[in-house]
Amino acid sequence: MRYAIVIERSGNSFGAWAPDLPGCVALGGSAEEVQRRMRKAIEMHLAGMREDGGPIPPATTGVEYVDVAASQ
Repeated sequence: MRYAIVIERSGNSFGAWAPDLPGCVALGGSAEEVQRRMRKAIEMHLAGMREDGGPIPPATTGVEYVDVAASQ
């Protein structure tokens, strides 16, 4: 399964979350670190859902970038 994650910088650290998995978040000191931690967080989140007998949500979020002029 492949889930989209959002990585945000805040000061000297980074946070990440998965739109398709509410409550699944991670923090790290770099974008690479938070991505590694988010992978582990998703694995743990899905394992907990399986243990609880809940369904695993499908990955439905897509990510695209749009180019716009920075100034006019």
